[in-house]
Formats: sequence, structure tokens, C-alpha cells
Amino acid sequence: MTRGNQRERDRERAQARTGKGAKGKDDGLTPEQRRERDAKALQEKTAKKAAQSGSGADASGGGKSNTKK
Repeated sequence: MTRGNQRERDRERAQARTGKGAKGKDDGLTPEQRRERDAKALQEKTAKKAAQSGSGADASGGGKSNTKK
């Protein structure tokens, strides 16, 4: 009896947490479609990161390597 309404609040919080997690899985895609989508997103992400690191390495890395020689 000392808990008061804490159990009810905990249940509400648990429902809110599970509601957020279920949102991502209910996209209506088959596992194959989901894999293709995720692979494409990963390729785009790595290409974008490679482009950024490539241009950044030329600008800052080139200057550092020339000063060491």
C-alpha cells in the first residue's frame, strides 16, 4: 500500500516505451525488402563519409605530411 499509484505510472511508462519500439518494425516491408533498403542506406552513408574524409584528408593531411618531410 505504500507504493500508491507508482505501479500504474510504471505500466503507463512501459506501454509508452513499447509503443515507440514497435513503430520501426511496422513498415509493411518483407525482410528481403528491408535488407535491400538498409544496404542501400548503408552504401550511401559510407559513400558520403568517404567523400567527406577524402576531401578533408587532402586539405589537412597533405599539409601535415609535407611539413614532416
